Amino acid sequence: MTYQINEEIKDKEIRLVGEDGAQLGIMPLAEAFQIAVEQELDLVKIAPTSNPPVCKIMDYGKYRFEQAKREKEARRHQHVVEVKEIRMSPSIGINDFNVKLRNGQKFLKEGDRLKVTVRFRGREMAHTNIGEDLLKKFAAECEEYASVDKNPKLDGRHMAMYLSPKASKG
Repeated sequence: MTYQINEEIKDKEIRLVGEDGAQLGIMPLAEAFQIAVEQELDLVKIAPTSNPPVCKIMDYGKYRFEQAKREKEARRHQHVVEVKEIRMSPSIGINDFNVKLRNGQKFLKEGDRLKVTVRFRGREMAHTNIGEDLLKKFAAECEEYASVDKNPKLDGRHMAMYLSPKASKG
């Protein structure tokens, strides 16, 4: 948000708030600007829509620095949820399935969504039920960490299912 400061303020009368938050009352702009200059601070319009507009005496450079610091800190602590994908075929071996399962569980523990896909090739299209069973087995194994967002659905030669991580306890 951009504020009008010092000479940018064009109102005749303003309500002035001191640096400590104390109300200094309604006064002409020139008088308020003089008070800010005497304290070697800036006059900042914080509520332009009120009648009369509210201006505050503050160190504007310090205020902007602290605000930028808070925004940076907030960005550091947020986690962007990604959608990770795991692909399998209906004829996957048990050990390969277990590796895919461990990777999927790891993604879910990290808080990412998971898209599990089974790709059908050639005559495998005649046995889509095998792929659906495979996806349901995967979901059952991940039940501790995730809930099913979208049940297995066939889309062309691919069958996909979405899992979302359960809220972590603690």
